[in-house]
Amino acid sequence: MKRLPSLAATTLITALIVYLLSVPLGPLPPAGSFFHPAMGFWANAETVGVTGDITFPASAATDPVDVFYDERGVPHIFAQNDADLYFAQGYVTARDRLFQMELQIRAAGGTLSEWLGETTIEYDRHQRRLGMQYGAEQAISLIAENDTIRSVLQSYADGVNAYINSLSYETYPLEYKILNVEPAEWKPINTALLLKYMTQMLAGRSDDFSMSNTIAHFGEEFVNTYLSGRSDLMEPIVPPEKEWMFNPATITPPNVRFDPSFTDDIQPWKPDPLNGSNNWVVDSSKTAGGYSILSNDMHLNMSMPSIWYEMQLHAPGVNVYGVTLQGTPTVIVGFNEAIAWGLTNTGADVMDWYSITFRDETKTEYLHDGEWLSVSERIETIRVKGGPAITDTLIFTHHGPVYESGEITPDSETIQQNHALRWIAHDQSNELLTFYKLNRAQDYSDFKESFLTYKAPSQNINFAAVDGDIALQTVGRFPLKWQFQGRSVSNGADSRYDWNDFIPYEQNPYSLNPGRGFLSAANQYPASPDYPYYLGESFAPFERGRRINDLLGEMESIRVDDFEEMLMDNFSYHAYRLLPALQLAVPADSLSDEEQLYLSRLDDWDFFNEAEAVEPTIFHYWWQQFYDHLWANKYDTIYPMTRPDRDLTVDLVVSNPESVWYDNVHTNKVEALGDIALGSFRDAIDQLTNEHGSDSDNWQWGAVRNTNLGHIGSIPGMGVKNLFTGGGAESINAIRGSHGPSWRMVVELDPDGVRGYGVYPGGQSGNPGSKTYDEFVNTWLEGELYELTFLREKPQERDDFPLLVRFE
Repeated sequence: MKRLPSLAATTLITALIVYLLSVPLGPLPPAGSFFHPAMGFWANAETVGVTGDITFPASAATDPVDVFYDERGVPHIFAQNDADLYFAQGYVTARDRLFQMELQIRAAGGTLSEWLGETTIEYDRHQRRLGMQYGAEQAISLIAENDTIRSVLQSYADGVNAYINSLSYETYPLEYKILNVEPAEWKPINTALLLKYMTQMLAGRSDDFSMSNTIAHFGEEFVNTYLSGRSDLMEPIVPPEKEWMFNPATITPPNVRFDPSFTDDIQPWKPDPLNGSNNWVVDSSKTAGGYSILSNDMHLNMSMPSIWYEMQLHAPGVNVYGVTLQGTPTVIVGFNEAIAWGLTNTGADVMDWYSITFRDETKTEYLHDGEWLSVSERIETIRVKGGPAITDTLIFTHHGPVYESGEITPDSETIQQNHALRWIAHDQSNELLTFYKLNRAQDYSDFKESFLTYKAPSQNINFAAVDGDIALQTVGRFPLKWQFQGRSVSNGADSRYDWNDFIPYEQNPYSLNPGRGFLSAANQYPASPDYPYYLGESFAPFERGRRINDLLGEMESIRVDDFEEMLMDNFSYHAYRLLPALQLAVPADSLSDEEQLYLSRLDDWDFFNEAEAVEPTIFHYWWQQFYDHLWANKYDTIYPMTRPDRDLTVDLVVSNPESVWYDNVHTNKVEALGDIALGSFRDAIDQLTNEHGSDSDNWQWGAVRNTNLGHIGSIPGMGVKNLFTGGGAESINAIRGSHGPSWRMVVELDPDGVRGYGVYPGGQSGNPGSKTYDEFVNTWLEGELYELTFLREKPQERDDFPLLVRFE
């Protein structure tokens, strides 16, 4: 009898342990299921690559579909019709990247709080107010009118869901177990939402508010010179000798421009301003093989797993290889047996904010051309894990959704508290139709026609074909604007600020078979100043584009190895132009012996941002300090402002060393260029010493770069850290921290057989427990390219291509 209390206590403790192992503790998953030896995270460990023990529903495909995985885990899908092809693509993509697919969609549409709770409510609300869900619904409504693409999307979704339905807790991707959530059903609208998310990444950045403040603070002359000007070294994408053989449409600006005064920026999140890319193409006159060669490297955030997924799609009428976005059927960038293509971002202004005048506090009517128009409303419900759902009512004008802000402003200032967004992402669109056609294109005419209906995000597409044609085409739908329209906040009550028309596609910038034998794009201005339409201001500085053109202009008898080396080119035009001027300006007799030693290290630098070198580190720290010394005191304000770009600042230093802009307006102190150069150099050395120690041998560029491939869900321990990289934002090898070449590709357009080469930083599998999770990272780091296994016909079963999957 004395043992009963002990037995009762043991029973109680056991019950408590069982309970604690079965319920989530805060954000953590239930410990019992997570640590279960058979079904928990241990089940996600893989000791071999892809295996063939896959089962499918009996009705998975109309006809047999074969999927071959090569030695790098790249699937090669062979189907007998489109429906089966895209079903299989959805299935195998989900098999490798399901968590990534769903996370991207939740981030795009503002449904992260269903997984993560109240910490992401404001982010979700922001995505809803930007109209991301609305834009996806607009796209789906247009897609529904096209039987082909509607079928493609449904087949892809069916494939994803077939894989999801095959899962149990044991086989869930690891991240689902960590978050204690289940995969959701995949819907066709998810693909539309993902494509709108790419529009947000690449065409979702607006400086309207900060430019309005800068104009109000400095005046238009300063903005026109230092913010809207072009460097003398800027080479446009389309060769400047191009003649525009059309009569451009005209538009009349208002006599007096709208002055929005000072306003706060209402965007809590913006895409990286350096999202961009390089691409170039040369014709047969410049190659050793006598055929065109094309190259592309896309600069985006580099993560684990990668934003890209590599595959081949083969069916009647299509045989294409390249990379795709997880969640999107077709190949986005790549090649087929006749053509190749690559992407770079355009940066044109397709996102305008409008000041809205409401009739009263009910905000049911707003002023437009002297009339009161009615708003429409949209109810958004944000579901929150562990908490009540939140309802948000969105107001729409004819411009688009209204983003309300309520910042407190001094009485002496005027703040516009309500702004409507006119954005290309809200328009009906069917970008998937473009890539469906492009995958099947056979020549330049097909390529050009593929983009006829393409709207966003606007891109510069390079092209090459086995018949010898090369081209570069700016694609997208651009509003017809008067000069500087949309540069700052627009008057929502005046129809002259509306998007009333668009530039005809055939009048977009392009070049076909130029006499110089090459074309390139690096996110700079698409065309020279004589191009008759205004496209905006957010284009890259000249450095990468000019370096590419310098190299291509000199190169002859080009081989793939030459482009492989060129993709890793670390030359800094920025340092080449600026450093001599700074060194000349520094009063050497004012430096200490130690400072003189540091400065002298730059004397023999060749301006290459090599990982092993110390000189790039000293220069870039000096540049950042110099830039802040020069501009910070002029921008001493509570409002967001736009500062001059890197290349225009260098133009100022090089061409006007006596400028009044060197004066410190905050302290009313007259300063010379030398004062800023000296003070910023000293501050740079102090910063380097504080961050990396006094031993300059620890200042190697590759060691201070902080190049990490973090996990897409920010889960510790699932990324790749401390990569030793060279390059820089201004180099062709545009690595900047964790941002840079997310896919490198070179394609030979040999009429006897197209050959491709490529690599991305990551691996095919999205499972951190797989040996293929980070398989490609070292190859990418060394600047090497894999020869891509492009199959012309279905292989026979053999050791190098074991048949691993069959749908039938």
